Amino acid sequence: MINVIASIQIKEGQVSRFIEIFKFNIPKVLEEKGCIEYVPTVDVATGMPPQELNTHVVTIIEKWNSLEDLMAHLSAPHMQVYREKTKMLVEKMSVKVLEEV
Repeated sequence: MINVIASIQIKEGQVSRFIEIFKFNIPKVLEEKGCIEYVPTVDVATGMPPQELNTHVVTIIEKWNSLEDLMAHLSAPHMQVYREKTKMLVEKMSVKVLEEV
């Protein structure tokens, strides 16, 4: 199983719009071969050190059956549309692709 943690820094005042576009795309992603989970999340204040809160970051938690399924996801037509709709909302992004051991 492949796990993906994508941290997306959203421009000031655009988090709600980004989440709206993202959620519209979720059903299409969940229909993809090998997609187990695809969820947007935001920071929750806990007071636990060393947590760093950032209200401008949306973290996407993904689970895929295989790396091949994840790679196919990246080139899916609906993902190209999603990227086009969100490109002006995103400041930067980082991705961790992890495999269970």
